Amino acid sequence: MLKKNNVDEKSPARILFDSKEFAKVELLGNTLSWSNVEQYITMRNGEKMKVPYEIGADVLLKYSQPEKSELSLKIGELIRDARLSSGLTQQDLALKSGTSRTYISKIENDRSDLEIATLRKIIETGLGRKLDISIK
Repeated sequence: MLKKNNVDEKSPARILFDSKEFAKVELLGNTLSWSNVEQYITMRNGEKMKVPYEIGADVLLKYSQPEKSELSLKIGELIRDARLSSGLTQQDLALKSGTSRTYISKIENDRSDLEIATLRKIIETGLGRKLDISIK
């Protein structure tokens, strides 16, 4: 993310490539802030003022990616396996369960969050199976 934010060998923030310096981050509001970066701005009166290097929530969101959950990957695989063993296409399952083929594809490929009620509908109505959830 630092490289994507144009932090290079000429940037004062280059010290953040050192994990010890990077770990000195502070959270101020919704902004990551590093006061250990020697960065200055020139005020209107010509004086230089030291300011921290900051990365705001908007930049973090731009470069963030959802974490892959082993559980959601497993659920997608289970649905795909059950669908295939039932001889159904994604479109067939979507029609039977009241969802869309695109949504079934997203679930099977871990590209969508899944609510329990929707999971139950896909398993019980669409696949004609029983949903059994346990906590171990």
